[in-house]
Formats: sequence, C-alpha cells, structure tokens
Amino acid sequence: MFNKSKSPSPADPKSTAIPPLPDIPAPAAPRAAQPASASPTPAGAGRGLSTLSADLNFEGNVSGGGDLQIDGQIKGDVRVGRLIVGETGAIDGAVSADYVEIRGRVQGAVTGKQVKLVSTAYVDGDITAEQLSIDVGAYFQGRCIQGRRDAAPAPKPAQAAAPAPQPAPVQPATQTISMSN
Repeated sequence: MFNKSKSPSPADPKSTAIPPLPDIPAPAAPRAAQPASASPTPAGAGRGLSTLSADLNFEGNVSGGGDLQIDGQIKGDVRVGRLIVGETGAIDGAVSADYVEIRGRVQGAVTGKQVKLVSTAYVDGDITAEQLSIDVGAYFQGRCIQGRRDAAPAPKPAQAAAPAPQPAPVQPATQTISMSN
C-alpha cells in the first residue's frame, strides 16, 4: 500500500550535499566560482548587523559606528555606519550614515555617501548624498542636495601688501523633487 522512496546512495556525493547559506561561501568552492548576487551590497555587509525588530518602538537618539537594520519604529535621530530601514521600519527624525537603504518610512533629513530609495520607500525630508538612487514607485518629498568631497585647496601664491577680496562661498546645487505613483 505504501511504498518507501529510495534514499540516495552514500556513493553519490552530489545528492547528499547540503547547499550553503546565501551569505556564507561554500567551503569547497573557490570564491571566483560563486555566482554574483542579484543586488550589489556595500563593503562590510557580511559583518554583524544589529536589528530593531518590527514589534519594537524606540524613543531617543541612536548612534554608533556599526550596521543597523530597523524594522520597528524610532522617534529620534539615527547616526550609524550603515543603515537599512526595512519595509515595516519607520524613523521620525534625522538619519545619517555612510550607506542608507530605505525600504520603509523616514520623516526627516537623510544624509549619507550612498542613499538608495527602494520602490517601497516613503521619504518626507531633504536628502544630502554623494550618490542617490531612487527606484520606480518610491515616494520622495523634499530637496535633493548633492554633497561632494572637497578637493585639497591649492596653495595660495604670496601677494603684495593688499590682499585680494575673498569670493563668496559657493552653495551646493539643490533640486526639489516630488515623486509618487
């Protein structure tokens, strides 16, 4: 009545191999032979990532040099090395990190070297970034300011008795963008 399916023979190593976890390289496979991931991740993505889970609410400022994923809600400023705001995550305050990926909701200024708004993102505030990526479907209301790394100033030549007047400082270019579906 019931038939037991044949189990793989121990002589066949391919059928008994357990696939590696996505973020851990296979011990026998060389790194070059592994397939590239579908989405690029910044350097250091495999380090310890702290997570504020979806059922947690936090009031106050969060700061540190590590990586943080927020799936819960924060009322306060967030300043970390790398930040991911999950689809259920919400921040009511300013955000500052080298790398910022927003999938959820941020109401406040966002500052980072790389800022990415995924299609589920909702951002109401100004964004200052060297590199900005906005996926189709993301909502963004605010100003976009491109921050640039300043080059080392050129040495000034020696001048005679009267110094020349200093030019007014140049403000970064700003652009107002409003996107929605």
